[in-house]
Formats: sequence, structure tokens, C-alpha cells
Amino acid sequence: MTEAALLARPPLSLFGIEGLRAAFELMSHQIQACVQAAEPPPPPGDGHPVIIFPGLGADGATVGPLREHCRRLGYAASDWGRGCNTGVTGEPGAWLQGLAHEVQAQLSPHGQPATLVGWSLGGIYARELARLLPGQVRQVITIGTPFNADEDHSNAGWVLRMLGCGGPALDRRWAARLRKPLSVPSTSIYSRSDGVVAWAACRHPRAGRLAEDVEVEGSHLGMAWNRQVLQVLADRLAQPAGQWRRYAAVTA
Repeated sequence: MTEAALLARPPLSLFGIEGLRAAFELMSHQIQACVQAAEPPPPPGDGHPVIIFPGLGADGATVGPLREHCRRLGYAASDWGRGCNTGVTGEPGAWLQGLAHEVQAQLSPHGQPATLVGWSLGGIYARELARLLPGQVRQVITIGTPFNADEDHSNAGWVLRMLGCGGPALDRRWAARLRKPLSVPSTSIYSRSDGVVAWAACRHPRAGRLAEDVEVEGSHLGMAWNRQVLQVLADRLAQPAGQWRRYAAVTA
């Protein structure tokens, strides 16, 4: 299959059932949460801070399952604190600098580097903040984030335009910047059955010593409570600082 075919928007048939799939995944997550509540809690993590960035149109409540999962594992998790993610406004560089100052203020009481977790567009913020806050970011975990694309290879833009909100524009210069490798470990979680973004755009352009791609099965809208995503997240957070290794899936 050609690169152009891989980067094509997901078929509308897949996009059309995103909500239904996400609802079923949420039900599964809630059942699993009830089972876990009756089990002994897992060994506590090291308590390092985790900041979670929601996707476009999502807010802190939407990423609540991710946040509570991290807290249950023993990490100081919080969301970005800006409410609904309505996208970048104004000049992107200045907008990101403003966000970096806010994140820096969130991290100052902790005194140790953070893991930045971003869902969809929120993953773009997480990656760029890792560049703007050297020494303050431990690792970056993106979930369904299309950072490896030259244009908008998603079904989100036209829906937003229909609603009069405008679609996310991707400048070629920024597209090249987004693809550049990070200086900290980076894990990209993606799904080939993603109905919103092209899954191939969520993969690193080349294998690197500190970059990896982890495939899961699920919808785009349900990734914040996808069981496989939560398993990968738990594994990545549990790594000792400075001892990053690639993810190895646990087989039954």
C-alpha cells in the first residue's frame, strides 16, 4: 500500500460508528473498573507528575478516566486546566509559549520532571511542550495523535467547518517541525481502526532510540478509556527515571 493510501482519511463508514464503538468501550471500562475496585490496589507508582491534554473539543471531564487511572496507580495526575480544547488561537509559537508557562507553574510544586500525555490534538501540545520545557519533561505519551502528516488527514476538520467552528490548519513549516524527534522518550499509541485520524500519521517517521509506536484496537473517541491504552500507559509510567525501554506487550 502506498504512503498516500495509508495517510488517507479513514472511511466515513468507520467514522460514522465512532460514537457507538466508544460507548461500548466505555461500558467495558466501567465494568472493568468495578472489578478492579474489589481487587487489592496495585503497587504505588513513584508519584511523579502527569499532565493530560484533551483532544479537540474535549475537556478535563473527557480525560477523567485517564486522570483517575494514573492517580489510582500512584501518580500526581491532573489535566491541562484550560477546560475545553478549542484549538490553537493566534500565532502558534506564542500560543504554545503561553501554555508552556502555565504547565511550568503546574509543575513547580513537584520538583521533578513530568510525563506529558496527550490525546489526539492534545498530543501535539504535549510533544511541543517537551521541546519548550527542557529538563522538566520525563517522557511524552501520545494517544491517536497525527503528528506525522503534511496536511489534515482526519475527518475532524470538515465536521468542525459544518458546525461553523473552522477546521485545524496545518502549515507546512509546522508539519515539518512536528515530525522532528524529541530529546525525551516518546510513545505513540495508535489504532488502525481509528475512524477520525489516519493511523499511519500517528507513527514516528523513523525508528529512533527514544521513540516507539504501540498499536491497540479501538475507536478514536474511546481511547481515553480503552483498556489496552490504559495498560500501555501504566507500563510506561512505571519505568524508573532514566531507564526507558521499549514497550513489551504482556501476553496471556
